[in-house]
Amino acid sequence: MAIEDQGTDLLWGPRDKPARAPRVPLTVDRIAGAAIEVADAEGMTSVSMQQVAARLDVTKMALYRHVSSKAELVAVMIESAVGEPPNLRKVSGGWRPRLITWADLMRQTWRRHPWLPAATTGERMTGPREVGWTESAVAALSDTGLNGGERMDAVFLLSGHIRNTQSAATAGTQPWTAEKQLRDILIEHAERFPALHEAALSTDGVVRDNGWEFGLNRILDGLEVLIKGRRPERTS
Repeated sequence: MAIEDQGTDLLWGPRDKPARAPRVPLTVDRIAGAAIEVADAEGMTSVSMQQVAARLDVTKMALYRHVSSKAELVAVMIESAVGEPPNLRKVSGGWRPRLITWADLMRQTWRRHPWLPAATTGERMTGPREVGWTESAVAALSDTGLNGGERMDAVFLLSGHIRNTQSAATAGTQPWTAEKQLRDILIEHAERFPALHEAALSTDGVVRDNGWEFGLNRILDGLEVLIKGRRPERTS
C-alpha cells in the first residue's frame, strides 16, 4: 500500500478502531494474590517466583522489582491472607466471648488457607495485619488483672491450640479423624488397646474435632480461674 493510501485511510477511515487493552499494573497486592492462589490450590511447596510470574503472565524480573526474595513473597502472602484483624470491642460479654470470637475467626482464616499455620512459624518478617491480630486478642484481656506477660502468654497458648488442631485436621495425623476405620481396628484389637477401645466406643457417634472445642474451653477455663484469683470478692 502506498504512503498516500495509508494517509487516506488515516484521514478517511473509521476512527473508532478498538485499541489494545492496557495491561493491568503489576502491584504487590496482585503478586500476593497470585501466590495465594497457587498455595491454596497446590500447597506452599509449589509457590515459587517462576510459578507466580507465569500466573501473572510476566517475567520473574518483573516480580523482583516489587518483591526482592522468596521470603518477602511469603511475607506479603501472609499479610494479605490473614486480612484485617477483628474489632473485638463490638463483642459483648467480656474477655471470654471475645477470645472465642477471635479464635473462631482465626481458625476460619487458616481453614481457607491451610498453608498459613506452617508459614507463620519461625523467625520471619511480620506485617501490621498479622501483628494486629495478636494486638486484638491481648487487648481482649485488658482489665482482667493479668499482667502483660500473662496476657501475651495466654494469647500464644491459644494460638498454639488453633495451630495444632488445624494442622491435625489438615494433615489427618490424628487416628480418631477416621472414626469408622478406628472402630474396626479397635474391635479387632480390643485386648491390645483396651483403654482406647473403651473410649472410642463410648463417643456415641459424635464426630471428633481433634480436640478443638474441648481444648479451647479448657484453656479458657484455666484463664478464668486465674483471672478470678486476681479479682477477689469484695467484702461489705
